[in-house]
Amino acid sequence: MRILTSIFLLLVLGFFSSCQDENAEFGDVTPPDNLQIEANIVNATEADPFGDGSGQVEFKATASNAISYVFDFGDNVQEVIPSGQVAHTYGRVGVNDYTVTVVATGRGGITTTETIEISVLSTFSDPETKALLAGGSEKVWRVATDEPGHLGVGPLDSYGPDFFSAAPGGLASCFYEDELTISEDANGNLTFSHDNKGVTFFNAEFTTLAGGDGSEDQCLPFSTEGQKTLSLGTSTFDTPEELTTGTQFMISEGGFMSYYINTSTYEILEISETSMHIRAISGSAGNSLAWYLKFTTNEGGGAGGEELETEFTDLIWSEEFEETGRPNEDIWNFEIGNGNNGWGNREVQFYTEENVSIIDDAMRITLRAEERSGFDYTSSRLNTLGKFDFQYGRIEFRAKMPSGGGTWPALWMMGVDFPTAGWPFCGEIDVMEHRGNEQDVVHGSLHFPGNSGGNAVTSNVEVEGVSDEFKLYTVEWTEDKILFAVDNRVYHSFDNDGSLPYNQPFFIIVNVAMGGTFGGDVDPDFESSTMDIDYIRVYQ
Repeated sequence: MRILTSIFLLLVLGFFSSCQDENAEFGDVTPPDNLQIEANIVNATEADPFGDGSGQVEFKATASNAISYVFDFGDNVQEVIPSGQVAHTYGRVGVNDYTVTVVATGRGGITTTETIEISVLSTFSDPETKALLAGGSEKVWRVATDEPGHLGVGPLDSYGPDFFSAAPGGLASCFYEDELTISEDANGNLTFSHDNKGVTFFNAEFTTLAGGDGSEDQCLPFSTEGQKTLSLGTSTFDTPEELTTGTQFMISEGGFMSYYINTSTYEILEISETSMHIRAISGSAGNSLAWYLKFTTNEGGGAGGEELETEFTDLIWSEEFEETGRPNEDIWNFEIGNGNNGWGNREVQFYTEENVSIIDDAMRITLRAEERSGFDYTSSRLNTLGKFDFQYGRIEFRAKMPSGGGTWPALWMMGVDFPTAGWPFCGEIDVMEHRGNEQDVVHGSLHFPGNSGGNAVTSNVEVEGVSDEFKLYTVEWTEDKILFAVDNRVYHSFDNDGSLPYNQPFFIIVNVAMGGTFGGDVDPDFESSTMDIDYIRVYQ
């Protein structure tokens, strides 16, 4: 089943004057028969026949030989509903009458139509969301290009993008050029216009609508011209209340939010002056999925992500590296050697105690091209196991990265049960990883059972000058969430829960590796480079 465009919907609606098309001359056509429409106004009673004021109505369309249904809800909103079952919210305040029309499509494209009349009460009011959407007059929204998960997808019952979460800037360029303008007129009505620069990013299931082959997501020519109506209402989604605002919006005439997934109804999970996170349901019959999109009002798609507003202000521990010489052995353990198979990553350096020192109020780890114990490079790796650990809070590393092909510096943590539970069962939080073969990109990752090694939950962000100047690398960690930020700009968010190993104390590790599964190819001309750590601070 492929989507019908808003233009095609209008053509379909043009047939409403006749009850059934006569088009049996072409191939195998089977007309839908006995089209019935049921409308259940939510919480309607004898005393309140128009419902409870939510404006919600549950529709069910059935017909023999039908393969899909198009609903026109009578409020300028139309949707293709393959299953024939849908909940719709009417946002016009008061008791209002609507003519609902359903087009049932059978084999060969032959259609049957039916209409019903309903009267529905809506008392919905959410002036705060309306003000945030339109800013009192007009606001332009763009895909939050630099946000992890700016497009994601997951199962209907997980309420998160468990199947896929886009890395910053990781999708087709046409997706990031859209401008969505939401305006409010003098009467408080909201309108929506979509400037897609003539090209839309289509989900693979619906690309045939615009000439694609249905094999993968594609950027295809498509018109989004014309001003549409945007109406607000009580959410018809079943999202737990702590994860949503409880408000959804509907765009008339087939309007959509940048990514084409055959829906015009979106639930608002979160919204602020500059950011919006929404959820939608789409997919063919029996295969519906939950889609997630993030938008921003910032030019360029929200470069750098949202500012990290900390809840942790009490400094409980710090390493300021003010004493010149060796690192403080009351705090740090040295890890010596190459471990098992290059610490499990086929790294090619040999760790020593000599490659680290405190110089100019910073811990300096130097990676050198020199032979030691059969390896061609030396470096250092230190940890605080048994000397300092913490559970929940904010950890900050102010650091400057090395450079050179193959370099792999890391600022990270593991659970204190590592000696007994082993990895990845202890859990790992990589506050920052960098590789010299990808100079202006830093990564934040989580490793745990089922998601470790090359299957870690990870995201990255482009950061210029990481080897030229100090940057602040931060993780904020609670029992509900783990946030990753650079210079207090969030680029990665992860939902924590009791099933994961992130609910115990973690200790700190710092090191500079060479090559291996992440560092990659080593520059044969490499001689030496350093990672400098100005300070490490932990707040709760």
